[in-house]
Formats: sequence, structure tokens, C-alpha cells
Amino acid sequence: MAVISIRGFLRGSMHAFSDPAVKAIFDGMPAPARARLLQLRALIFTTAAALEHVGPLQETLKWGEPAYLTAVSKSGSTIRLGWNSKMPARYALYFNCQTDLIASFRLALPDEFHYEGNRAIVFDVAD
Repeated sequence: MAVISIRGFLRGSMHAFSDPAVKAIFDGMPAPARARLLQLRALIFTTAAALEHVGPLQETLKWGEPAYLTAVSKSGSTIRLGWNSKMPARYALYFNCQTDLIASFRLALPDEFHYEGNRAIVFDVAD
């Protein structure tokens, strides 16, 4: 298992946007949600960089939301970040519902997160 250092996390938080459309989505969010989602974005890039078999991530939009996939290595499932203006205090980390990723999170961390079915971990910006 890879250990992610604070230094590595901070480097990941500085990861430049390669797609202006993705940056525009983040720029259009209110500051509290944007800050939390940028933290998740940094964690995604930092974790991928710490795992040798993952390779570079492709950052793109899927369903109008920032999405991260292992386009080169094809070693993982797409992860998507979501925020909705109808519920501005909440944001989510979405996974392919055909995987067992949410089940694995639930097994390892049953009370740590709020889960939405088998597709998302939902957070509150105040947490």
C-alpha cells in the first residue's frame, strides 16, 4: 500500500488543469464547494502518482462533471467529482456502480462516510 506524504499531497494540489473546460466547471462553483472538491482532486492526483501501475491520469468532463481516468494504463475505473446547485452544501465522489468500490469503502469504513447506493460517497462542505 502506498503512503502519501503531506509534501506529495501539496504537490498534487498544485496540479495544473490541462482542460480549460474542467477548470471552468471548478471556477463556476461557490468557494466552499470548490475548495473541498479541489482537495479531492489533489488527493486523486497524489494517490495516482504514488501507485506505480496507475500511470498518468486523464482529466476530462463526463456528464458535465470533472472525471479522472487511467487512459494509458487502463488500470482503474473512472472517478467523477460532483456538485449540484440544488444541494449547494453537498458534494460527491462518484464511482462506476458496476464496481465493488463503494462496497469496499463500506466494509472498511462503515461509519466514516455517507454513501449513496453503490455509486457515491457524499460529503457536506461543513465537514
